[in-house]
Amino acid sequence: MMIIILFKFNVACEVTIAGEKVGYIANKEEFENKLNEIINKEEEAKLYTTIENMPEYNFKLIDKSEQTNDDVILGKLEAQAETTYKLYAVTVDGEQKAIIASLDEAEKIVDEMTKKYEDDIELDIGITDVITTDKTIQNSVKLAKSRVDSVIEDAVEKKEEEEAKQREIESHTVQGVYLEVTPVSGIITSRFGSRESIRTSSHKGLDIAAPSGTPIKATADGTIEFSGYNNGGYGNLVIISHGNGIETYYGHCSKLYVSAGEKVEAGDVIAAVGTTGRSTGNHLHFEIRLNGSQIDPQNYLYN
Repeated sequence: MMIIILFKFNVACEVTIAGEKVGYIANKEEFENKLNEIINKEEEAKLYTTIENMPEYNFKLIDKSEQTNDDVILGKLEAQAETTYKLYAVTVDGEQKAIIASLDEAEKIVDEMTKKYEDDIELDIGITDVITTDKTIQNSVKLAKSRVDSVIEDAVEKKEEEEAKQREIESHTVQGVYLEVTPVSGIITSRFGSRESIRTSSHKGLDIAAPSGTPIKATADGTIEFSGYNNGGYGNLVIISHGNGIETYYGHCSKLYVSAGEKVEAGDVIAAVGTTGRSTGNHLHFEIRLNGSQIDPQNYLYN
């Protein structure tokens, strides 16, 4: 009877994964060696590989016609394998901007970018660990460097734009009031301080020539202090109080669109260009007064 059994059957190892029979292997030791090769395979940035459902074995006699399938079973286990990697993110002010596998390369990028931009902007350029099972998120060193460089370059450009805007604001600010809008577009025909035959003293504002009816805008937020006809030569005049002792005057208007006491914002149309009062042609006479004294508008507008 024993001879018949040996003739008809082979001793094999049945493999089950998560309680499911997946096939037979001829040699358990050789199979486990191959499985360990999968788990311990060397790979850049790899921390470890795990297989959630490890195989279970059960020796059995199987019919000689039954085939072992080591490679198929190994393939199923390898498909379940999950590898965890340790990558390195280059950060700018704490935000990840590029991810690479090499710590040395990450440090080189940080050093290069720090030296390149140290005189342009203050940024915290650093490195943080990234533990992940998705290695595809990493960038090539070239791409990582390009991304970080681009981010910092954008930050430098933004800083320069903000600084330019701040300089513009400061150049248009008098006594804390930002004169952000020019009242009218046109040609300056008489500047502050100029002396001409039509007046007995130096000019106390700017004359800007423009066609009759051209809209005149408030240069800054404020309250209409006066809107009406002025007998002192201004003709139709609007005066806006902006606070902090700052007033703006808009003279020789053909039409007035505001009344005393109204609140206006920078850019609001308050009047129209004309030639009322002591005037030789259509233009806006524009003044800035600080605590009652006229100051040169070109120090803040039309400069």
